Formats: sequence, C-alpha cells, structure tokens
Amino acid sequence: MRILMNWMEELFGVKKPIIAMCHLQPLPGDPHYNKEKGMDYVLECARRDLHALQNGGVDGIMFSNEFSLPYLTKVEPITIAAMGWVIGSLHEEIRVPYGVNCLWDPIASLDLCVAVGGKFIREIISGVYASDFGLWNTNVGQTVRHQMAIGGEQIKLLFNIVPEAAQYLADRPIEEIARSTEFNNRPDAICVSGLTAGSETDTQVLSRVKASVKHTPILCNTGCNKDNIVRQLTHSDGAVCATTFKYDGVFENAVDESRVREFMDIVKEFRKTL
Repeated sequence: MRILMNWMEELFGVKKPIIAMCHLQPLPGDPHYNKEKGMDYVLECARRDLHALQNGGVDGIMFSNEFSLPYLTKVEPITIAAMGWVIGSLHEEIRVPYGVNCLWDPIASLDLCVAVGGKFIREIISGVYASDFGLWNTNVGQTVRHQMAIGGEQIKLLFNIVPEAAQYLADRPIEEIARSTEFNNRPDAICVSGLTAGSETDTQVLSRVKASVKHTPILCNTGCNKDNIVRQLTHSDGAVCATTFKYDGVFENAVDESRVREFMDIVKEFRKTL
C-alpha cells in the first residue's frame, strides 16, 4: 500500500510551496535567439530574474527554455547544452531548491536535471495530445527507465496532465486521467494548467483532480496571481508561478521583485491559517 509522503514540504521547507519559473531568453538554435548579444545576454537576464525571485521570497526555482518558441517535442542537443551552461554558471548563486523544464522533452529534462544537480522536472510525461505543435505522443515507460539508467532516481517527476495549447486525444474526464496517471505512473506531483502560460487554472478542475487522487500532490500550474492565489492554494498543494511575477504581469517582461514580494507576503499569511 502506498503511503502519501509530503516530499514537497520536506524539500521546500514549507506547506504549499511556490515554485517560480526562471524563463531563459531564446537560446542558440531557437528562431528568436539574439546572435549579437549572445549567451552572455541570456545569462545576464537569467541572473537578474533569479535574484529578483529569490529576494522576493519564493520557495523554489524551475529553469525553463520558455522563450524557445515554437517548442519542439524532442529538443536539439544545443538547447540542453546552453541551459546547462546557464544553470551551471548560476549554481553558486541559487539559494533554494531548483529543477528544470526543457520544453517539451522529458528525456532532455531528465538529462539536464541530472547534469546540473536539480531536484525535479516538470513535463508532459504521459498521454497523447492534439496540440499546436502537432500530434504529441509520449512514452512514460521509456522515460522512467531512462531516469533510472542515468542515476536520476531521486529526481521528482511533476506530471502536467493538462498541457498548455493541447488537448488529450481521447475524450476522457480529467478525474479519470488523474486517477489512471496516479495508478499507472506513480507521479511525484500532478500539475493542472490553463490554456496557455499565464492563463488561470480553473478552480473547479483543480478541486475535481484533488478529490480524485489519493496519494499525489496537486499543483496549480498556470495563472496564479495575488488576487486568486489563496483560492488556488485552498484547492491544491502548491503552485508553479511565472507571469504574475513579471513587470506589469506581462509574459515577455523581466521579473519585478516588488511583485514577487507582494505575492509571497499573501502566501505566507495564508500559510499561518493551515
């Protein structure tokens, strides 16, 4: 019998942690990579956002190639190498638990996570989807076996079961997907998203998923802000946040430390009621 272990509280040191995204600028090979500014500019932007997020009080960081649009479902080796160089360059400055998201490739995410000493990945690890990026297939058995083969047994797998810009190919209720994902795949957490980055996750969907699984933490994956975070955390075990921390709440902008601090002050007050 599986026993629910609150690994998130152990890792992050708090209940209902806030994992903040550190979005990397376009990388070599990406359509919008700035060749004139080069990788030094990518590192400079990542360093600025990292410190703003940490100074603002977030509980964890997830590094992502968010501006590699349009995304690949199997990334090029240069993407993994570039992300590894950035995260490695920042390693001594990271003060909170961190993970990676190499969009949209779970094998690449695992390789990167092992190489940089990360603690978790978030990816589309199971299911088949019709998406903006074409027919999107996965092979969870292969992914988990690769995790074991490269020595990544301790890496936590955050399964996104409602991927952005995609829909599950079979017409199945979200509760059924969550239950079968938990039973078949033993995810370390399940992420529930809105349509795109920054889109609010439906609280009713969060609540339904939370009620349908027995052993797995549920993360609100998109669209949290200072006005809805208490409601979203009431129906989940934590949140992944990004756009709300940017200047003016705009996806493309840099992180605004004052917005992070204001958001986290609300979260910390809420935690006192738990």
